[in-house]
Amino acid sequence: MPTTSTLRMIATICVLSLTAACGAGGSAGGGYPEQNITIVVPFSAGGPTDTVTRMIAEPMAAKLGAKIVVQNVEGAGGTVGADEVANADPDGYTVLMHHIGMSTAPALYANLGFKPLESFEMIGLVTEVPMTIVASKNFEPKTLQELVTYVKANAAKVTLANAGVGAASHLCGLLFQTATGVKLQEVPYKGTGPALTDLVGGQVDFMCDQTTNTSGQINAGEVKAYAVTTPERVKSLPNLPTTAEAGLPDLKVSVWHGLYAPKGTPQNVVQKLTEALKTALADQKVIDQMAKLGTEPVKAEDATPQAHRAKLEEQLGIWAKVIADAGVKAS
Repeated sequence: MPTTSTLRMIATICVLSLTAACGAGGSAGGGYPEQNITIVVPFSAGGPTDTVTRMIAEPMAAKLGAKIVVQNVEGAGGTVGADEVANADPDGYTVLMHHIGMSTAPALYANLGFKPLESFEMIGLVTEVPMTIVASKNFEPKTLQELVTYVKANAAKVTLANAGVGAASHLCGLLFQTATGVKLQEVPYKGTGPALTDLVGGQVDFMCDQTTNTSGQINAGEVKAYAVTTPERVKSLPNLPTTAEAGLPDLKVSVWHGLYAPKGTPQNVVQKLTEALKTALADQKVIDQMAKLGTEPVKAEDATPQAHRAKLEEQLGIWAKVIADAGVKAS
């Protein structure tokens, strides 16, 4: 039989252990959030990913009861901002919004500072945005078929704009060149915003870009639109044919977005962020805003860490082959 003093010692140890465990739980996000949350967008302000982020930031903040600050950390096809978040404190106060570029970075960059599947906790998918093929109003081809014929005959002088190696516009441009069997003069920019500005101004001939960035210019008649790169037409651009309808069925791509937290972020914090994301995607204002830009929120079952990870795994395999076949590497 243990003595009374021994029992008291055991009880004291248990109390201390429970206190420490509770304290650890609190530091791991028990009262989360207790300060502002930053969502890092690894691309320029005003671009498609930035637009999507700002759409969901307000309803997410309302659900979480904390202010959300959107911070643009651009550079190297989104890898600078992603690396910053991968190395941030895993406390849920620094989150990343990234797009399809997360699945292409390992194939493009030899010395990547993070591993997409190992450096992050997935929070959930957000939306899949169709791409459009658009051109300067004064560019000669009037249809997608005419564009294909024209670039094959004038490959050396046609300029194809993009937002830099690894950007969605660059990836879509790669697929266009693969599908048509031509190599064009690519003109990289630091973001789709300046690229589209020069396209409207006639400084470059054509480009691929997300509907979130082109719908306004298409509807205003500021650019010439050839096709949307998804199997079905976009509700906000009903007269714009799909690439399959327009004669280029091998060109199919959409730009999916997802939210990430640094690896090691407590699961209860990830769960709160996921629930806030689901709330935002069900918000009618967000649904309406996305519809105007030719996209829509993912279904609730896809706004989860599990669906997000499955999507990323699938896309890493797809793009590794496409990029290897194209022989493209980021400098």
